[in-house]
Amino acid sequence: MTALLSLIERHRRALEIAAVLAVIALGFVALDSLTHEIRYSQVRAAFHALGAGQIALSLAFTAASYLALTFYDFLALRTIGRPLPWRTAALASFTSYTLSHNLGLSLLTGGSARYRIYVSAGLDGPEVAKVVMLAAANFWAGVLAVAGAAMLVHSGGLDFGAVALSADATHLGGAGLLALLGALAFAATRARRIALPRSLAGIRMPLPSGRAIAAQVGVSVTDIACAGAALFVLLPGADPAQLPAFVLAYALGIIVALVSHVPGGLGVFEAVVLAIVPGDRAQLFAALIAYRLVYYLLPLALAALLLAWREGTRSARVARIFGGVQSVATGLSPLVLASATFLGGGMLLLSGSLPAIHARMGLLADLLPLPFIEASHIAASLVGTALLLLAPGLYRRLDGAFHATRLLLLAGAFFSLTKGIDYEEAIACLALAGLLQMTRAAFYRRTALTEAPLTAGWAAAVAMAAGLALWAGLFAYRHVPYDDDLWWKFALRADAPRYLRAALACAVFLAGFAIWRLFAPGPARGDTQAARGDDEAVRAILATSPRTEAMLALTGDKRFLVSAAGDAFLMYQVKGTSWVVMGDPVGAEGSWGELLWAIRDLSHRQQGRLVLYEISPAMLDLAIGMGLQIVKYGEEAVVDLTSFELDTPQLRSIRKSERTAARAGARLRVVPAGAVPVILDELEAISDEWMEAKGQREKGFSLGAFDRQYLSNFDMALVMVEDRIVAFANLWCTEDHTEASVDLMRHREDAPRGTMDFLFTNLLLWAKARGYQRFTLGMVPLSGIEGGHLAPAWAKAAALVFRHGERFYGFRGLRGYKEKFGPRWESRYVAGPHGIGLLQGLHDVSRLIGTGGREPPRPALPLRRQVA
Repeated sequence: MTALLSLIERHRRALEIAAVLAVIALGFVALDSLTHEIRYSQVRAAFHALGAGQIALSLAFTAASYLALTFYDFLALRTIGRPLPWRTAALASFTSYTLSHNLGLSLLTGGSARYRIYVSAGLDGPEVAKVVMLAAANFWAGVLAVAGAAMLVHSGGLDFGAVALSADATHLGGAGLLALLGALAFAATRARRIALPRSLAGIRMPLPSGRAIAAQVGVSVTDIACAGAALFVLLPGADPAQLPAFVLAYALGIIVALVSHVPGGLGVFEAVVLAIVPGDRAQLFAALIAYRLVYYLLPLALAALLLAWREGTRSARVARIFGGVQSVATGLSPLVLASATFLGGGMLLLSGSLPAIHARMGLLADLLPLPFIEASHIAASLVGTALLLLAPGLYRRLDGAFHATRLLLLAGAFFSLTKGIDYEEAIACLALAGLLQMTRAAFYRRTALTEAPLTAGWAAAVAMAAGLALWAGLFAYRHVPYDDDLWWKFALRADAPRYLRAALACAVFLAGFAIWRLFAPGPARGDTQAARGDDEAVRAILATSPRTEAMLALTGDKRFLVSAAGDAFLMYQVKGTSWVVMGDPVGAEGSWGELLWAIRDLSHRQQGRLVLYEISPAMLDLAIGMGLQIVKYGEEAVVDLTSFELDTPQLRSIRKSERTAARAGARLRVVPAGAVPVILDELEAISDEWMEAKGQREKGFSLGAFDRQYLSNFDMALVMVEDRIVAFANLWCTEDHTEASVDLMRHREDAPRGTMDFLFTNLLLWAKARGYQRFTLGMVPLSGIEGGHLAPAWAKAAALVFRHGERFYGFRGLRGYKEKFGPRWESRYVAGPHGIGLLQGLHDVSRLIGTGGREPPRPALPLRRQVA
């Protein structure tokens, strides 16, 4: 049993996605069974028979439902004691529910959108989690209340095929649901009165009062009633006598869709409603299709339009809609537009599976030759498939995904016109391309598109979209007998053969993509530990280091070489033909020589050059003994904490700046490493804002990047203003209290003046109070290099860049800033081959830092740590 549980845990993600795919397949099988007697022409006729009054009523109920949705968050914020303006809560609710309605909680959760909005509004991580949990509880309470009431008044039993309930069992189940809700409400009010301890996922949850519970359930019931009414009014000749069965079917459809985690509940929701609601199934199916358009896709289009307008025009009117939340459009645009792009791809795929409008095809035949029409049909389906695969890149804000998606949308519009004059699809593609263009600033990450991961949620959604397109074609052409000759039939009205060819092309495309990703190079399972710095030997040695720069071993972009005695290691990475060692070896100095000669031997056997980067004077004798050329790289600023005093004339400017920030409400808070994961979403929002404002991208190897696993290793220093994080830095502290430092430092644009001075000053005092001996402020490249008359050429060039290169990097300004803290300056060096080889090595170091050090593994040398 233990072995089985271990196996399940090891393959948990694969099992989850397999389960979702199985549910999707079962949903389509059930849908096919329920629509077996229906023809596509019947559904199409029923869809076009929907009246304008029905559509108008459905739109009105949809608006009422989304209005009620906004009060989930509004009431939850009041329950946790952090009330916000209704428009802020409305934006969070509308955006999050729009995303989760269309793509499901397993792909883009409503919590992600909520987090970005509420963090910008001043809430912290635990508070946002409380809002999400309370809103979810309210929603489920309403769903169960509606389902229970409908089961209680339903006149007959329930038959789901494999599961059937008698009338008595149905009534008993409804009464049980209502009793359960009543008991939970009573228990909540009782626990609130006697202050019983209550927590969920480690977060202490506030409980609402009895009046608040009644209001929340009322809001939830109103929301579900209006959402159900938006579908009910689309039924032709809807009879009030059908209402109990319909409400029950709707509530159970929601429950099954949410529990199954199928993206958007597509297929599953429709199957449940078709199975329970009596009446003409062709008309009911047409109503369900219209409902998808009105209740799901239209709000998503509205959200995308509002975000793009806000991002592209900075309109004051739209800014009021967003409630004054800073940078919220840039944060939400990738979420919403990734969803819209995915659905746009699904639209093109679905269109390729359904019959064309013959009147338009006749007109098109007068303009274009048949081979071009046939090729356009396949091309449009391939564009749709590619959009499905590009959507995760938009979600990750990759500029490559932005450019590729925009180009494909334009191509999709063109092919939509040339395959059947589908101007509706062309307009949708062009509109989405325009929205992307308006929000181009949101896609700033220069990450390689091919490295973007396709997560389990996205994979399930792609499978669902492809499955829907395949099933739709089978449904539309079920009256066409299959024959091998269909593949080779080319005619203006040969819709079924076009569907088969497009489906085959998309299947080959998806299979090729899957094979490419399957065989893409990646670290072996055994290499991952060492590459992430999780190896027990590396961490044990790291705990003995008196230098904070050793923490670079945890950035996840290093390879390691461990001494035979297991008392020292060095970290390195390979870029091009350069083997770059980062800093001094860590651990016992007696093993340094062994490690350096071992890495020299390894690089020599691989025909590479060895570069020692940012080494201290303690390494010079060893580097010279290895025959390497020594070049001074710069100086590191180190503050002696034993003699550091803030109230000195030398620190007057720092003291003044620190007090300016303090008067603005700034205060220092140090969060222990164990609690850092709770605030990482908020920190990421600050980091993204800082990166965009500075026009920077993440670097690595010689410094850390914003990586959740990396940052979770350290205590986090926060600058708070009125319980809102405005700046942060992760702390590097040695276990023997010899040295403290910081690595990643980022702040909001609206942080008070002097925030970073406040952060450094208070951290120096914090470290001194805890017995640390020194605090390092980091490197200043090219600092301290004398370019005298007799100096070598490299020194003259470095001194010239330091003095006159301010516009490119700001070397002198950086040294001047750190000089304000009264540090002593310690030299750092680079050692490498003589002559042009050193310049080539330094160029590789620059590329290594710029790419974050994440070099693909070399087959000739395993990444697993080696013993020298």
